[in-house]
Amino acid sequence: MLPTIATGNVASATAAVYEVANSCRFDEGSADTQLKRTNGSPTNAYKGTFSAWIKRSAIEDTRLFQNMVDGSNYGWLAFNSSHQLEVVCTVSGSAYCDYKTNRLFRDVSAWYHIMVEMDTTEVTATNRMKFYVNGVQETSFATQTFSGSQSSNHPLLIASTTNFHAIGASEANTLNLSGYMAEVVLLDGQALTPTSFGEFDSNSPTIWKPIDVSELTFGNNGYYLDFEDSDNLGDDESGNTNDFTEVNLAATDQATDTPTNNFATLNPLHSIGAQSELSQGNLEYDPTGHHRIISTIAPTSGKWYAEVKGIDNPDKFNAGVCHY
Repeated sequence: MLPTIATGNVASATAAVYEVANSCRFDEGSADTQLKRTNGSPTNAYKGTFSAWIKRSAIEDTRLFQNMVDGSNYGWLAFNSSHQLEVVCTVSGSAYCDYKTNRLFRDVSAWYHIMVEMDTTEVTATNRMKFYVNGVQETSFATQTFSGSQSSNHPLLIASTTNFHAIGASEANTLNLSGYMAEVVLLDGQALTPTSFGEFDSNSPTIWKPIDVSELTFGNNGYYLDFEDSDNLGDDESGNTNDFTEVNLAATDQATDTPTNNFATLNPLHSIGAQSELSQGNLEYDPTGHHRIISTIAPTSGKWYAEVKGIDNPDKFNAGVCHY
């Protein structure tokens, strides 16, 4: 595929000061993928920040990360089945935190920067958790509840001691992400704002782009996954060695599709004819019968080309670039 920046995309359409080299490709399917680890004792059980750049390949119910102590005490960040961004925290079997945005997230062409700031020492309940997407705080919610008093049980979502902490799936390796993640950061003990992770482009002030996060203070359970070591995609670069175990991830799941180098992929939302099975971050598909599918990024002018490799029956397909 040809790397391209779409108009209005969250990556910089101009020269970026900081370039993200790699992402990790997660693929929901017969061999579901995830990263997992066990948290130790937190630096501060009341404050934390999670930040990640995410590009979706399938529009389905998926966990971006999940913390779990046991079946009655857990928390997660997800795109739910209604395409909302959602945070749920449960203590002793009862949900004390439930946030769902009114905004829907169905773009498979763009990179989203998703950031959650959590501080249960805040007196005002609605200030205890804040969502930011592409540097802007989400303020319109279909559900926004944060009940109960501040206690050591409440920050389960972020960095508390857990039996299970996962990226890209639930504890049972279900509700898996189909898509890409880059610059995944957890801060234990700090509730920061988006400017610690990104900035608006000086030439295009509506475009949010990543900045270098390597010098942040990560805390005991904090981590920074940059995915630059293809042989160890769970490698923590924070200095904490809070490495993750890869589940069904291989060196080939390291990708160069990133927030600063956005690639065109096949578009599952725009296909004609018999349905196809998309996989490998929408770079591979297995068509059933006669089928046409378009790219997430369409050229409007200039000279373009596409490269396609036929795996089975390579003489029975055609590929090309068309103007719309």
